[in-house]
Amino acid sequence: MELRHLKYFLAVAEELNFTKAAEKLFISQPPLSRQIIELEEEIQARLFNRNNKKVELTEAGKYLEKEVKALFQNLERITSKTKKIAENVSGEFRIAYISSIYSSVISDLIKQLKEQFPYVNFKLFEVSTTKQILALEQGKIDLGIIRSPVKSPKIKSQLWFQDGFSVVYNKSLIQIKSEEEIPNLKDETFVFFNKDYAPHYHEVLLELCAFYGFGPKIIHESNNINSIVQLVKNGLGISIVPSNIAKNNQNTEIGFIELKKVNLFTDVSLITSKEDDSEITKSAVDFLLKKE
Repeated sequence: MELRHLKYFLAVAEELNFTKAAEKLFISQPPLSRQIIELEEEIQARLFNRNNKKVELTEAGKYLEKEVKALFQNLERITSKTKKIAENVSGEFRIAYISSIYSSVISDLIKQLKEQFPYVNFKLFEVSTTKQILALEQGKIDLGIIRSPVKSPKIKSQLWFQDGFSVVYNKSLIQIKSEEEIPNLKDETFVFFNKDYAPHYHEVLLELCAFYGFGPKIIHESNNINSIVQLVKNGLGISIVPSNIAKNNQNTEIGFIELKKVNLFTDVSLITSKEDDSEITKSAVDFLLKKE
């Protein structure tokens, strides 16, 4: 049995007309009829009931049509994945990350991957967690770095590291020296992540403030951690940010106080497609896991 036999069978099964099926396949009708007869003889089953008026699928034919369609869909998936693996050698690799991940690590990752895969074009996207999950499910990115639990049967998630939280403030405007003084910030203006952009993260920040006995007066919002830090630097409020931000920020105008008493953390995870077992994806994940 050859694929062309199955291709011809599907054409007739869909058209239920040998003349139309032959036109669709760009062949004449007699060769098409012979191919169908050969297929029936090989599997020893009549697939069509045909007379001068109409062509109908037999029960065996209906079953075969269903299975052959699934077979071709699977073949298409295999072909697409094979093409993707080949492209990972000389194509592109797309990485999405949240703004709170320090850029130096991403830069180191690209440098490492470029040495291993010199013909790959790397594309970086700063994208929210929710949009990353959707993009990965749709095959629009190859690797995601997120800050939230993942609930998707199509995605493989690996914990990269757990991050704590720190208050960030302008040193010239706020006088605070220790975590014990955090409750004194209850009347200050806060700059937070937008609730719609990062709902899970927003709720965690509210929990943190509640732990210290107050509800934050949120005046300004942003979808970017660097913008939040800049607003704090410009004296427009204070904020609570992931503690790793302090590692990557050496600005002398702002200070950080880590919130060690509260047992709240945020998981930073690496997400990939469950079907992606390419060498470049494995190398990227391994590099980041060793980095933390």
